[in-house]
Amino acid sequence: MQHTVIPSWYQREGYIKAMADLIEKELGKFDCPEEVMIFFSAHGVPLAYVEEAGDPYKAEMEECVDLIMEELEKRRINNAYTLAYQSRVGPVEWLRPYTDETIIELGRKGVKSLLAVPISFVSEHIETLEEIDVEYKELALESGIEKWGRVPALGCEPTFISDLADAVIESLPYVGAMAVSNLEARQSLVPLGSVEELLAAYDSQRRELPPPVVVWEWGWTKSAETWNGRAAMLAVLVLLVFEVTTGEGFLHQWGILPLFR
Repeated sequence: MQHTVIPSWYQREGYIKAMADLIEKELGKFDCPEEVMIFFSAHGVPLAYVEEAGDPYKAEMEECVDLIMEELEKRRINNAYTLAYQSRVGPVEWLRPYTDETIIELGRKGVKSLLAVPISFVSEHIETLEEIDVEYKELALESGIEKWGRVPALGCEPTFISDLADAVIESLPYVGAMAVSNLEARQSLVPLGSVEELLAAYDSQRRELPPPVVVWEWGWTKSAETWNGRAAMLAVLVLLVFEVTTGEGFLHQWGILPLFR
């Protein structure tokens, strides 16, 4: 199966702007937005992944935060910020600084307003709804932080989704190649048309799949329930017609029929 890998998209303009939009909106809910510490909390990974295996995750997270803050600075938002890592498990060393330890330290330093930003999460789940919203919020309040806020996960935010779609289209071989500046190379490529035409071109190269083989499932299945129910209803109907037309049968013997005497 032919496929294309998008190694990362943390630096994409649409993603950065979408994150900045959400942060700016949540900052506006504080009485003094300029005093709020922006707290980026990314999912951690074992330190060995980075130092031994060469995973670029840490460097990408740090660059991602810098890009978001640069976008905010363009909007004249110059809040202090920091990055920490959450969700560590097991006895091994994970990326530092840890989110829980950083929250305690910020409280000691006198930070009173904190806006948590789940930087490496694009949907709501236990690590945002429970770990951040409940555990870290409680820890922050206990540590002396008085005002707490949290930026929601991106979810289906239009700017973000549109940018992901662009990333997919751009990663297709013909589209990516169209970005080259060499005119001779361009002339040898399939011209870029609409998205629908491009996808149709890819679909035309695929072999048609045979129609699915429907295998009858015996036992207590949805199909069995449907047919068993229909058969039972038909049997009852036949029985009623027989008893009404002949005046005989166990329904008459039990006194159920006729209904009126």
